[in-house]
Amino acid sequence: MKKPASTRAAAAAAAILALAVTGCTGAAPDAAGKGSDGLRYLISQPERPSELDAIRSDLEEFEKESGIEVTLDVLPLENLRTVLQTQLRSGEGPDVFNYDTGPGFAGTLAEAGLLYDLTDAYKENDWRIYDFARERVTFDGKISGVPTQLEEVGIFYNKDLFKKHGVQEPKDLSDLQRAAETFTAAGVTPFAVNDKEGWQGGHLFSMALSSRVGPDGMEKLLDGSMPWTSPEVVAALETWSGFAKDGHLPDSPNALTYDNGNALFYKGDAAMNPTGSWLISSLQETVDFEVGFLPFPAEDGPGIFTGGLGGGSFISADTENPEGAVELLDYLQSEEHGRWQVEKIGTIPAFPVDTEGLEVSPLFAQVIEDTAKIAEGTGEFGYNIDVLTTDTFNKTMWDGFQGILTGQKTAEAVAQDLQTASKQAAEDK
Repeated sequence: MKKPASTRAAAAAAAILALAVTGCTGAAPDAAGKGSDGLRYLISQPERPSELDAIRSDLEEFEKESGIEVTLDVLPLENLRTVLQTQLRSGEGPDVFNYDTGPGFAGTLAEAGLLYDLTDAYKENDWRIYDFARERVTFDGKISGVPTQLEEVGIFYNKDLFKKHGVQEPKDLSDLQRAAETFTAAGVTPFAVNDKEGWQGGHLFSMALSSRVGPDGMEKLLDGSMPWTSPEVVAALETWSGFAKDGHLPDSPNALTYDNGNALFYKGDAAMNPTGSWLISSLQETVDFEVGFLPFPAEDGPGIFTGGLGGGSFISADTENPEGAVELLDYLQSEEHGRWQVEKIGTIPAFPVDTEGLEVSPLFAQVIEDTAKIAEGTGEFGYNIDVLTTDTFNKTMWDGFQGILTGQKTAEAVAQDLQTASKQAAEDK
């Protein structure tokens, strides 16, 4: 994700840091609940069933406070994008929904006129979203959504397996490669890489590239001043193609779903799981071994996390109850709800929250401390590419990375495809 500009709040960062030291599948959406009096709210399936129960209970509190009935619809992430776009374009979409931020996701909906303009709502309700996060949902001068969480992407690792096989936490890329060789020789899958859905490849590429070129290099790639055919881009792609060729990934990773990839790590069949901080709550409920979290290593050092903004909440331009929909978004940004989000869902709000008195695991405390730096614009973080690029570029990246994993495409060919897609996106602006 793109490095945030400096933001306000040393006090906000301190409030978040205070916590650091304290160390489902639903039915397919339908028209039920939509109308002038009620709201239909669509979300993607949470990582844990308990999260869905907590969300339902939270919405019941909103209903009591507001008198607005909310119908909650839940879809798997891989289905939500297609279903949502189809319904929004037909005028039968939900009133409020969660979706990815950035030009390739929410930006595409905004360009098609499918999102409600929240610019006035921000002013009237004094929403305190961090400046850099608000920029990710601003398109053509209009604020079209409310960012919901900060996150970072790196490598989870099984400390018990590392200790058993005499592997130390990698301090650079060579260490990571030696660790992978050790685990492969011992019959343990080094990386629980999965890419059936396609988007995972964007995260894998982003973390390797961010640690190789740093935040300044990522800025240059994204603004077009550094070509995607650069040797550093090719090398980042070759890192993953090399892992695939050397047998350090599961068999046929392009046929492995995200959930099944995570399961390999949960069961102890894979030593490392490269993914995002949103997985922490599931890890805490699922595994019986100690888990560490580190950035993808660089050639000459420990590397940097990719970090920034996750998804956001949006209102359909065709909602029949815009006042009620805005009231729901306002509820989701209250101080009390921010504390609830940290404690019950295990994610970091995109606005300042006083977390004093809440207790979290050391693993989650690490992420909170890191994301506090994102909020205040300090520290070095890489960028998760797909939230900052166009839909066309993302498809090129996801398809290309799948080709990298199978050996059907060379790193040079994928880099050239990315450069072509980047140039086309610049011409289309």
